[in-house]
Amino acid sequence: MISEHAQVVVVEDLTDLPVRAGDIGTVVHVYEEAKAYEVEFISLVGQTVGAATLPAAKVCAFVEGEIAHARLMAA
Repeated sequence: MISEHAQVVVVEDLTDLPVRAGDIGTVVHVYEEAKAYEVEFISLVGQTVGAATLPAAKVCAFVEGEIAHARLMAA
């Protein structure tokens, strides 16, 4: 189970935020039975991008062998 304050990877693009599949966010709230998560997204310089309530199927925990990647945010 993913816990509060864990970093997670988004598995598909979000339509309401400039967040794309593969971007990393921080879980700020776990909803009942971990069916959904409130995930906050921050740029690499500390600017808040936004937050979204995401069903568990749209995020995953890190796995061994993954590496982070930087990109410019889409508008």
